Amino acid sequence: MAERTSTGLLSMMLEPTPAVAMTLPAEVREKLAELELELSEGDITQKGYEKKRSKLLAPYIPQIQGVDPSLQIDNRIQASSQAVLPVSKQNKSRAANARDERFRSDLHTEAVQAALAKYKERKMPMPSKRRSVLVQSSVEACTPPDTSSASEDEGSLRRQGRLPTSTPYQGHSHPTVEHWFNRVIQGSSTSSSASSTSSHPGGRSVSNTTTHAALNANATATALADLMAHTQLDNHSAPPDVTGLSERSSLHVERPHAASVRGVSRNYNHHTSVMETADGCEWAGEGSLTLIDGVPVNSRVSNKIQQLLNTLKRPKRPPLREFFVDDFEELLDVQQPDPNQPRPEGQQMSPLEGEPLGVVTNWPPSLPAALQKWGTTHPKSPCLTALDNAGKPVYTLTYGKLWTRSQKLAYTLLNKLSSRNEPLLIPGDRVALVFPNSDPVMFMVAFYGCLLAELVPVPIEVPLTRKDAGSQQIGFLLGSCGVTLALTTDACQKGLPKAQTGEVVTFKGWPRLLWFVTDGKHVAKPPKDWYPSIREASNDIAYIEYKTSKEGSTMGITVSHSAMLAHCQALTQACGYTEAETITNVLDFKREAGLWHGVLTSVMNRMHVISIPYSLMKVNPLSWIQKVHMYKARVAVVKSRDMHWSLLAQRDQRDISLSSLRMLIVADGANPWSISSCDAFLNVFQSRGLRPEVICPCASSSEAMTVAIRRPPEMGVPPPGKAVLSMSGLSHSVIRVDTEEKLSVLTVQDVGQVMPGALVCVVRVEGTPYLCKTDEVGEICVSSGCSGLAYYGLPGMTKNIFETIPVKSTGVPISNRPFTKTSLLGFVGPDNLVFVVGKMDGLMVVSGRRHNADDVVATALAVEPMKFVYRGRIAVFSVSVLHDERIVVVAEQRPDASEEDSFQWMSRVLQAIDSIHQVGVYCLALVPANTLPKAPLGGIHISETKQRFLEGSLHPCNVLMCPHTCVTNLPKPRQKQPEVGPASMIVGNLVAGKRIAQACGRDLGQLEDNDQARKFLYIHDVLQWRAQATPDHPLFLVLNAKGTVASTASCLQLHKRAERVAAALMGRLNTGDHVALVYPPGIDLIATFYGCLYAGCVPVTVRPPHPQNLATTLPTVKMIVEVSKSVCILTTQAIMKLLKSKEAAAAVDIKSWPTVLDTDDLPRKKNPQIYKPPTPEMLAYLDFSVSTTGILAGVKMSHAATSALCRSIKLQCELYPSRQIAICLDPYCGLGLALWCLCSVYSGHQSILVPPLELESNASLWLTAVSQYKVRVTFCSYSVMEMCTKGLGSQTEALRLRNVNLSCVRTCMVVAEERPRITLTQSFSKIFKDLGLSPRAVSTTFGCRVNVAICLQGTAGPDPTTVYVDMRALRHDRVRLVERGSPHSLPLMESGKILPGVKVIIANTETKGPLGDSHLGEVWVSSPHNATGYYTVYGEEALHADHFNTKLSFGDTQTVWARTGYLGFLRRTELTDASGERHDALYVVGSLDETLELRGMRYHPIDIETSVIRSHKSIAEW
Repeated sequence: MAERTSTGLLSMMLEPTPAVAMTLPAEVREKLAELELELSEGDITQKGYEKKRSKLLAPYIPQIQGVDPSLQIDNRIQASSQAVLPVSKQNKSRAANARDERFRSDLHTEAVQAALAKYKERKMPMPSKRRSVLVQSSVEACTPPDTSSASEDEGSLRRQGRLPTSTPYQGHSHPTVEHWFNRVIQGSSTSSSASSTSSHPGGRSVSNTTTHAALNANATATALADLMAHTQLDNHSAPPDVTGLSERSSLHVERPHAASVRGVSRNYNHHTSVMETADGCEWAGEGSLTLIDGVPVNSRVSNKIQQLLNTLKRPKRPPLREFFVDDFEELLDVQQPDPNQPRPEGQQMSPLEGEPLGVVTNWPPSLPAALQKWGTTHPKSPCLTALDNAGKPVYTLTYGKLWTRSQKLAYTLLNKLSSRNEPLLIPGDRVALVFPNSDPVMFMVAFYGCLLAELVPVPIEVPLTRKDAGSQQIGFLLGSCGVTLALTTDACQKGLPKAQTGEVVTFKGWPRLLWFVTDGKHVAKPPKDWYPSIREASNDIAYIEYKTSKEGSTMGITVSHSAMLAHCQALTQACGYTEAETITNVLDFKREAGLWHGVLTSVMNRMHVISIPYSLMKVNPLSWIQKVHMYKARVAVVKSRDMHWSLLAQRDQRDISLSSLRMLIVADGANPWSISSCDAFLNVFQSRGLRPEVICPCASSSEAMTVAIRRPPEMGVPPPGKAVLSMSGLSHSVIRVDTEEKLSVLTVQDVGQVMPGALVCVVRVEGTPYLCKTDEVGEICVSSGCSGLAYYGLPGMTKNIFETIPVKSTGVPISNRPFTKTSLLGFVGPDNLVFVVGKMDGLMVVSGRRHNADDVVATALAVEPMKFVYRGRIAVFSVSVLHDERIVVVAEQRPDASEEDSFQWMSRVLQAIDSIHQVGVYCLALVPANTLPKAPLGGIHISETKQRFLEGSLHPCNVLMCPHTCVTNLPKPRQKQPEVGPASMIVGNLVAGKRIAQACGRDLGQLEDNDQARKFLYIHDVLQWRAQATPDHPLFLVLNAKGTVASTASCLQLHKRAERVAAALMGRLNTGDHVALVYPPGIDLIATFYGCLYAGCVPVTVRPPHPQNLATTLPTVKMIVEVSKSVCILTTQAIMKLLKSKEAAAAVDIKSWPTVLDTDDLPRKKNPQIYKPPTPEMLAYLDFSVSTTGILAGVKMSHAATSALCRSIKLQCELYPSRQIAICLDPYCGLGLALWCLCSVYSGHQSILVPPLELESNASLWLTAVSQYKVRVTFCSYSVMEMCTKGLGSQTEALRLRNVNLSCVRTCMVVAEERPRITLTQSFSKIFKDLGLSPRAVSTTFGCRVNVAICLQGTAGPDPTTVYVDMRALRHDRVRLVERGSPHSLPLMESGKILPGVKVIIANTETKGPLGDSHLGEVWVSSPHNATGYYTVYGEEALHADHFNTKLSFGDTQTVWARTGYLGFLRRTELTDASGERHDALYVVGSLDETLELRGMRYHPIDIETSVIRSHKSIAEW
């Protein structure tokens, strides 16, 4: 006992009073505050902080039994932290198997069919058909919060947390952090008025602290120890979710439950709060807590992380003063309430009181006393009969056996289980009961064994795998309850998953448990002098029932001994139970009605329970009816689904009589659709002795237990009622009686009268719990001595649910008794009958109207074909999109359903829901059969399904997304301001001190001798000159997939091959004819290109068709040949055969090909006369490419532009004959064509050509070639870079062993006509850094159709710069520079340096006026190597003039510019370029043609693609 005593002492030391901390000297408190400040600002490490703090506090902490003070604190922290585990997220309830209740309603089916018939008359656009793998990120991230003002609220942390802990009892104390939490954390409430004010700054609430031992001399030490412990304790709790910070979520922090302490009574006149509140604590800004006495205390998030969060959330001010008004706010359209909507008109309801709870003299003082009585006086009476899966009785437990076996178990638990010579369990400890649904006998023995031992049983489901739906939340509950022992059966224990050691694995989120088998051989017989302690029912906790909320979190509802007994007495009176009655129980005996009737009330009345396992119901749905007939059962407890299943199987049985039943309790009578099952069941079985008045629906909830039940007929109660209600009225929470002929009606049955001794009222769902009017739907609240006590460890939620004080319209409380919210939505009808129309768990508020998930489910299941949904497995829930709830329907489709059937059914469901409920469905997803997560009793686990939907792990096979039908509060369309003229723009820029956004590359005239420029005016003249001057100089070297040289060409060889091609063409073609060159990448393509120039023809390079994909690629070849008006095709022999093959004939008309010449074996002819163009403006070649928007665009390149392009690239990259460069690009268009065919001839350098297609079989080919030839300059495409990143990411070590070294690379340029892909380039640099690649080496180029090379990094000049811009500003065509890591920030990398001779200006896309520095506009370019125009068959002159020959509307109106069609901006940096001037950086944002303009805002597809790729790790970029 020494250890327990010491532990208790430490526990007591954790119990400070608010005044104790004031005993510290002022200077110590001041130094502690300074230390906290240093830690929060990052000036000191956590370890250093703890060391200094320990030194400061050491003189004030007395030693305990010679133990060092720091060790005392550490031990206490370690012991206390074990009890800290987060449990729940929301305060709404959900029964675990609430979706078992799905069945057909004939009335509803007719309504659905009528609604669909109306749709056939109205021609409506059907939803588009999509087939996809749905991957959706958190929808809250889709809508940016309003960050236009830097409010304090935006900088604060918003989260919801739960901090449960174990509960101390009289007589012993577990090491617990409860008292520290009670000092530091205030309970808050989601209710706006009935909660305490502690959630507001400076708020206080009444505190009722439990009595503990006096602290005396240890008071100061306790306060200090408490202060020192809390920081480490934070480390044991789960971190907050900082990724889902919602603008509208409120700060909500729960304290541990203090109401479950033994001895605290929950009487009706109990005014004081049962939870302790931090009396000396107030909220500080930025989400931290500070004690009033001046000593700061960390919140659960460290101050450093909090500071970072605040920095990231705080909007950044624009670094430059803008002269326009920012309108970043995306205001949502707020729907105005319909003035014609129905409103409640009745009088305020009066609370409804049940009949008095009768006092019977022979009722036992407690449930264990009842067991003792029956076990000793009627030991032979049957208590429980268990059945096997065949329906045969396997064991009948008598009351004598139950009494003796429970005694044995109680004795064993208290006396035979020990740890370190100390009892493992003492009275008041919590124990998990893990029993399968097929073994009620062992469960009942374990349950009553715990009650006799004064232990608190916590029944839970059997975890089958480590990934069971909701299993982790069950683990959190067990951890918060401090459960260390689990009771189970031998068979169940053997079936649990085992670790390699043979022990039961620790399930995810579960605490470490000891597993104890309760079978007979493991329990010990108590000595004759040992008797269990049988006491009168008290307010101590009897058991804890788990319950799963709407959001999936699991809470434990504590039920006291007195409430348990009172509930049994109320049920006995309401149901008229008598001794020795037989009752058939189909429900789960571990919780709710199955537990209340089949385990508790039955023992109190010595009843005989026939327990029907769920596994038997699956095999034989009629088994419960057979057992009623066999045992002449007087009462049966079932659910609607059991009645429905029995209807499907009833044809098999003839000799069945239900005449013995006096009460058929429908446990889920609160389900609005149970009436159809009850009516159908009665119609079939009335002929077999079932009386109509026997059916007794009831309403219950885990918190309030049984709320109302229809009495048996012998009690002289009013006849049952039925209400036909308008669905439209219900959506406004108003009761309007309708006729059954209407489509949108809901027929509900009553659930009887209020329970004896209970007071019931109906209050409004939201805000202050005002009493509803008589024709208004609200949440039913109950005040009774037989309801739950609290949520274990969650005092804030407990106050909100279990301690509601309903008020009249005047604000006066209706009673001084606390009420419990039931989460049932309903009203009180005629004859004081209670009607339930829905549950809070299934409530979906869409655009201010309330819809019930069960109603939507019933509508969907009534759509023909009704058996389309596999076994009725369907889930309906809501997700938040744009600050409103949206309905999602997920269903399992039948295995044999075709895709056409699926979409037809989905379309009908959308129409039916729209017609009946007047609400749109956001998403309807169908998944394969048996793939949705299941609840323990076979229903769908709704919260887990919703979680998978949001995470993107649902994997539906068919999806219909219909946001247009339900998202009606889209952001307001952007209101464009009255257009500012270009002159005003310039004046505004001047006033703001901004320069016009204009930049240029180096001046060509100063860089090169003009004579040389004139000599190199024609590219084919350059080749002739090089063939004479340096005939053997190597120009080209082509590598194959093996890395060996496939072919080479020197200056002379290339010239000779070009002459041979020219000789072949001169006899056949005329000067100026267009020739299509269809070659794979290689020397042949280059040679024929120059051969065409020699012959005076215009070459058109065309990518050859892919032999395995002719149907797709050949039509493109055909189109380019036709559009370019090519009169001849030059190609290889193999491709020529392919163009005329049978396979090609299936794709195109092969007879319409122009002349096709094979250049493989050209005859030798006399050297031709090389053509001399009369002027450099003559057309040199055509450059065709297909844009990302699918437009085939060909541009004309003149001889002058061609030589100017080569000259700019030569100067930018410092290309000379002694230089080698490596090129891994396709040679058919743009800069790739120029680098392959033109630049080597012009500059004389050697080009190592690597066809990108070869990388598919050898991903390392390009990098190996760069290393082997020690190349300083190399070019590639994004596809090549991605291939290397993905294919070689894990092979860098192998490449190093093969001596691949990239340290020689000075510049690696990615050739593209798009915004730089900064993520890819950074990944490439990072992966190959180990091979010597400099991170500064990788850069990008930018070109477009009007100018194929505008920017190119080159070998000189400053490194590329990166800026971060606000994505929301880009939508408004504005640039707002922000810091890295800011919300909505987008990194943009400079697109290389502007080439020599190139001028760039940023112009307004509409006014065509110049813009200022750092303003977004269209990039215009003026350069000698601009293309001269588009070449199309239709000759669109207007397009030509606009794109290639345009002028500014103001300012420099003389310069001719070409419009690139790309949005971008110029920004002057602090860097200096080669000329010594400040460097102007060009940032490309995206193509104008690709952008999507929605509601006045411009979106770039690449940003949407990035969001989709980031949303889930399984999405790959293709």
